[in-house]
Amino acid sequence: MAFSMAWPGDMVQDGSGEVGARGMLARFRGELYRCFARRGDALFELCDAVLCRPERVHMLAELSLEPECRRGHGAVYDAVNAGRVQVARLRRALAGLPLPAWDDGRIRLAADVSNWLRPGAATSAERLFCHCYARGKGNAQMIPGWPYSGIAALEPGRTSWTLPLDAVRLGPADDATAVTAAQVREVAGRIIAAGHWRDGDPDILVIFDAGYDPMRLACRLADLPVQVLGRLRSDRVLHFPAPPGRRDGKPGRPPRHGTELKLADEKTWPAPHVTTVTATTRYGTAVACSWDRLHPRLTHRSAWLDHHGPLPVIEGTLIRLAVDHLPGDRDPKPIWLWSSATGAAPGEVDRLWQAFLRRFDLEHTFRLFKQILGWTAPKIRDPAAADRWTWLTITCHTQLRLARPLAEDLRLPWERPALPAGTAHPGPGPPGI
Repeated sequence: MAFSMAWPGDMVQDGSGEVGARGMLARFRGELYRCFARRGDALFELCDAVLCRPERVHMLAELSLEPECRRGHGAVYDAVNAGRVQVARLRRALAGLPLPAWDDGRIRLAADVSNWLRPGAATSAERLFCHCYARGKGNAQMIPGWPYSGIAALEPGRTSWTLPLDAVRLGPADDATAVTAAQVREVAGRIIAAGHWRDGDPDILVIFDAGYDPMRLACRLADLPVQVLGRLRSDRVLHFPAPPGRRDGKPGRPPRHGTELKLADEKTWPAPHVTTVTATTRYGTAVACSWDRLHPRLTHRSAWLDHHGPLPVIEGTLIRLAVDHLPGDRDPKPIWLWSSATGAAPGEVDRLWQAFLRRFDLEHTFRLFKQILGWTAPKIRDPAAADRWTWLTITCHTQLRLARPLAEDLRLPWERPALPAGTAHPGPGPPGI
């Protein structure tokens, strides 16, 4: 049975929503405690120690010094190493929380991978070489660690809060695209089971960055009410639909692919089907051009090597977004997006590229996990213990999010004015846009 966190009167018991928020938080904490099948008291106190610590979390042992944790440092490590979390039940509890409400009624999810680097843990199992950016453009490093694929619901408005819904550690033998597709399928199923999506609602929009193959994901998720939006590398080549019959007029098999559109060659770009111009406060003028029904030419190689039968033609909308400037970059390069939806009107094109920009809120969430909540701070050796601590970090973030209406933004006299009540942003620094 799907667990639902919402009940009548939850969010409308008083004008400020404080009573409803307190009830929602209390119910989630009760369900969280029931998700701890072994070392439950120690795990629950460990979460409270993270939440109530006035400083950043640097190690597990120091959490035993917090008043909320009534156990020694040995019991803290024992809880992480030998405890048990009912992950399936916890996932249902997270999906049962009220999802962020957007004006168009569409649920927006973002997926990305964040790495728990463990270069010095030579004896730790199931480590992979994780791609990490180094100082300077074009520099990257491959460092051993545990990559985690996370999915979170995005919020509208001037905020960088997200609602993490799932996290999966990628193993050495895993296909990242296949794991992500299965992860999205399960998350979408839990969202539907919780009653957040019903027949007739807009498809759930799932947003990916350039490290994913959005066409392959769209093919794997074609039977779900899911719309895929992903960023493409600038060296990709797509094709328009093939014209009916052969181009030379002779009998024979008609072509499957039309003319090419090379993202790196402007000469191959025909006139866009839709062009929109939007004035923004952060990026200047944003110009979006879109072409309808473009698809890649697939071959029986790499990810499609084991595909049986004819390769599919996966059509979608191609969007080129160019802005005047970015924070810290006065001459930004345009980005290319591909959506599994076709026939996008101008309003839909604008909603797509604006939704992609909200994907960066998930990166702020990962940064909060690491820098404030201490997700990757413990020197854990066992990957199963790392999974356990990852879920504890997610639940701590969820409780902070639920407690927003109950907290005040405290500032020193010489600091910027406090934010309005109920709009506290995660971690230090200004809220995201």
